[in-house]
Amino acid sequence: MSAAGRRPAERFGRAVLALSRAWAVLGGVVLLALMLMTVASVAMRAVLGFPILGDYELVEIGTAIATFAFLPYCHQAGGNVVVDVFTERASARLKHGLGALGSLLLAIVACVLLWRMTLGAYDFLHYHEVTTNLGIPRWWAFPPILVSLALLALVAMVALARDLRAATGRLRP
Repeated sequence: MSAAGRRPAERFGRAVLALSRAWAVLGGVVLLALMLMTVASVAMRAVLGFPILGDYELVEIGTAIATFAFLPYCHQAGGNVVVDVFTERASARLKHGLGALGSLLLAIVACVLLWRMTLGAYDFLHYHEVTTNLGIPRWWAFPPILVSLALLALVAMVALARDLRAATGRLRP
């Protein structure tokens, strides 16, 4: 088991866990709002003959925001899919070493996505890209997504440090 799935012992790790959990809860609130809006839109379509204008656009934007909001807590809580067929009988040190490698790769991917999506957000802002029906500026979805990616990189680095300490025997598994 990697260190990502355990409650951190150090203060900074607990703070990052609390932050990633709170961010995931905000993602859940966004999904709840989308669900309520979708139900209202379907009911309006059935009763009044027309839905909420732009409901598809709002679902698209909100789902992207919520999905990215869940990623940091998922890694922090050890919720990522792990295929352990080949490492089932491996030592704890090897498992922690592989967990550290996975966290390192995740941190790199999160940083690359953060960089590229920042450039994408700038393009949407610069070219005044808006949604079709509601005219919502498309860049509005990017700030919470960029925060999610930065938090994901931080969570991955915290897990990397903990797994490295565990792999070298400086942290009890």
